[in-house]
Amino acid sequence: YQAERLHSLSEGSGGRFVVLRDRVDLQRYLDQRRAGITLTAGLLAIEGLHALEGELANLDRLDRAGFRMMGLTHFFDNAVGGSVHGVDKGGLTEFGRKVVREMERRGIIVDLAHASPQLTTDVLALATRPVVVSHTGVKGTCDRTRNLSDEQLRALAGNGALIGIAFFPEAVCGRNVESIVAAIRYTVALIGVEHVALGSDFDGAVATPFDVTGLPELTAGLMRGGASPTEVEAIMGGNVLDFLARSLPAE
Repeated sequence: YQAERLHSLSEGSGGRFVVLRDRVDLQRYLDQRRAGITLTAGLLAIEGLHALEGELANLDRLDRAGFRMMGLTHFFDNAVGGSVHGVDKGGLTEFGRKVVREMERRGIIVDLAHASPQLTTDVLALATRPVVVSHTGVKGTCDRTRNLSDEQLRALAGNGALIGIAFFPEAVCGRNVESIVAAIRYTVALIGVEHVALGSDFDGAVATPFDVTGLPELTAGLMRGGASPTEVEAIMGGNVLDFLARSLPAE
């Protein structure tokens, strides 16, 4: 239902909004933007594979609907594996292994946001493609249960993963730009700028220091923190575009 809503929005936008399904769509979007055409792109993703209802066949339905990134867990354990907030906080189940293999075969990006530490370990041992952690904090600046340890960050970097730093207080232990910048700078210093992106979690359910109109504040904060223009460009979106260009299905 939600996929249909987004596709309908695209169809009725007069060319101002597109849904990205593959690398061809992405390249077309970038070419149009570079030509001065004003448009926005969206990517369908799912937070938590309880949506599969324990049936591998439902992955095909979601794939055909255009979903290209899927978080394995959200706030509770499910048939795929354990959540960092869950009761058992286990690793990949046998069903989960089948799901991850099938996601990789289809070119669907695996998202480890909200994954338990054991689930992260199990997925990284199995994965043959880079994963993402779409919205998270890091224990190095905010030692909270849901945030990534240095060990996890290094393991994710070894996979080629992309880490999206979230903006809300539970992730960065602050309610200002400086706390977000601190988490970004810490992660860059530990595993390299090429693995770092924005993971705002602008979902309307969490408090953040600014909405999308305030992103220039973050750019300014990164520059005050010593980031170079090249690093700022990578963090503020370049790394995501590069990741999608490598990870989306060819067509």
